[in-house]
Amino acid sequence: MPASSHITSLRALEILDSRGYPTLSVTVTLDNGITASASVPSGASTGAHEAVELRDNNPDRFAGKGVRQALQNVEGEIGGAIIGMDVCAQPDIDRVMIERDATPNKARLGGNAILGVSMAVARAASSVLAQPLYETLAGTTDYLLPMPCMNVLNGGKHADSSLDFQEFMIVPVGASSFAEAMRYGAETYAALRDLLHGRGLKTAVGDEGGFAPNLKSNEAACELIVDAIEAAGYRPGTDIAIALDPAASSLSDGEQYDLARSGTGLLDRAGLLALYGRWIDAYPIVSIEDGFGEEDWQGFIDQTVSQGSRIQIVGDDLLVTNPRIIREGIARKAANAALIKPNQIGTVTETIEAVRICHAAGWGTMVSHRSGETTDAFIADLAVAVGAGQIKSGAPCRGERLAKYNRLIEIEAELGAKARFTNPFVSRPKPRT
Repeated sequence: MPASSHITSLRALEILDSRGYPTLSVTVTLDNGITASASVPSGASTGAHEAVELRDNNPDRFAGKGVRQALQNVEGEIGGAIIGMDVCAQPDIDRVMIERDATPNKARLGGNAILGVSMAVARAASSVLAQPLYETLAGTTDYLLPMPCMNVLNGGKHADSSLDFQEFMIVPVGASSFAEAMRYGAETYAALRDLLHGRGLKTAVGDEGGFAPNLKSNEAACELIVDAIEAAGYRPGTDIAIALDPAASSLSDGEQYDLARSGTGLLDRAGLLALYGRWIDAYPIVSIEDGFGEEDWQGFIDQTVSQGSRIQIVGDDLLVTNPRIIREGIARKAANAALIKPNQIGTVTETIEAVRICHAAGWGTMVSHRSGETTDAFIADLAVAVGAGQIKSGAPCRGERLAKYNRLIEIEAELGAKARFTNPFVSRPKPRT
């Protein structure tokens, strides 16, 4: 390690994410001349309890979405608090920023400002230690490559389509390596495009690269994916399965769930749970994320009781990568897995803690991108570092999505025989008959 690796400056830029909205890029400079940068993603479907993404609310710039205040916080108050600290002391740096903010949800300095610094610090530390980022974050030599869950059909807040549910994903459960899993996914995605084209349906893509056709129902999306899996030469449920993210908070008024886009109409908690049950019977589904609204704890509990032995029940908006809320979810048996998004909680240290809490309880974890992304591949290294076992970064399409997947292909090649890749869904659904 160099004799000195202390932070000498922080600089931030207001850049644009994949939706054309402002976000932050943060650069850390050390006294040994090392510099490192990180860019912060932004979500469209966000949980009420997430770390606050500080926006300027100035209608004369970017319709109020500018991040100049967050930028000033990075270069001003945050810089004043951490300049001079050893960049390799990640937990201490993150703690200082949390204490300086002094709010429950990082609302004063901004979760985006704090996360940008936290990620850049981690990347700078990896340069100081002359290690890959995943090794610096991990503190282990047992490296598990995550199963990719690729969003191939978009609905909800991510696309102007007929689909109520936000994400329909393919999961290459039969692949023997990460690179092979990406081949399965890319070939199925191409087959899906051909099917859509052949049926006269649009092949425009949503925010995360999935297609956004107008289909007759949500069920038709599952049927179409099964057809695409078979058209690509794979076996539904054996080679490639399906994962869903209904993002049900966006469908709920607190009492009922409105599936109006597809013509299904209003469903109560029991009706929505029954719908999921029928789908699990009919399609090779291995995971459902946010099947109920973020305030509907009972919905999650009911689903875990009735379906948790068959599929993965993932909390996203419910848990928001928050260690305190995850502990509550574990105690209430409200899921059996958590989605992990660094910008939901705001620091690298808290993100890693959230994963460790899940794994200690026997829960699964899926590291996730956001709908507003950059080409920063930080979460790819993070997924390997914490042994998450799963990652979703959108479709095998669009540069900001592929940056994460391609980085994982690089990591797998770099690790060689030390890389592990397994199917986290032990009980695979049977192929459709």
